[in-house]
Amino acid sequence: MIGDKELNTLGLRCPEPIMLVRKAIRELSVGQILHVVADDLATTRDIPSFCRHMDHELVNSQIESVPFEYWIRKSH
Repeated sequence: MIGDKELNTLGLRCPEPIMLVRKAIRELSVGQILHVVADDLATTRDIPSFCRHMDHELVNSQIESVPFEYWIRKSH
């Protein structure tokens, strides 16, 4: 799956990845997809929680192996 923008957070630890996700989502237009690559285990909890809390759609994720990948569609 391809995103409109890619965010590489490899090597960063909580809370940095989620802070960068928030910033990157703000820069997208509604309906665009942010592809996030991460290796912090906390993102497996934080990114789905962020999507629920901020009402964005977690379109897909790959959390079986590192690097973890997430595709988030901006909803508003």
